[in-house]
Amino acid sequence: MGRRSGILEFAVLGLLRESPMHGYELRKRLNTSLGVFRAFSYGSLYPCLKTLVQRGWLAEEPGDEPEDSLAAPLAGRRAKIVYRLTAEGKERFEELLSQTGPDTWEDEGFGVRFAFFGQTSRDVRMRVLEGRRSRLEERLAKMRTALARTRERLDDYTLELQRHGMESVEREVRWLNELIESERAGRDQHRGETPPDPSDDTA
Repeated sequence: MGRRSGILEFAVLGLLRESPMHGYELRKRLNTSLGVFRAFSYGSLYPCLKTLVQRGWLAEEPGDEPEDSLAAPLAGRRAKIVYRLTAEGKERFEELLSQTGPDTWEDEGFGVRFAFFGQTSRDVRMRVLEGRRSRLEERLAKMRTALARTRERLDDYTLELQRHGMESVEREVRWLNELIESERAGRDQHRGETPPDPSDDTA
């Protein structure tokens, strides 16, 4: 499975973990909640849904009625199908949610992973954030080196474009630093809490 297909699988399982949805409703959630999927169409989504059903991670159930009068003619009977996460699908999502490899740091994957940070453990969030920061710091160093080499050959507008790109990366690094510090503060606070004394039974 390609990287983009894997991201779509993760997002679909995560959204359906919240509640069962029609395919059209799911597509709208992908478009509005997860910007990376803004350009996705039925042609991209339904093969993914079919694959997840075949693997036993989703179940198809009949819906009450088509959820959108315009979607129904385009999708045929698909507009009447409700997709529900199975127990196996929940396990698969938990497995994906625990991953912290490079795919979770890259431009396509990070935004989607971040959208589900509320369901992610603190340790995993920290590894993903630190991995993303490291990747951006590497990118920033390369951008600075390239700019230093080519500055004399660039016109004013190209130079400003290069600076704008660097500033965007620098802003994200600062944002990641703030998130990481917040996560660390929360972890330290949790560790500093005094556990209850099991011998202190006031009941």
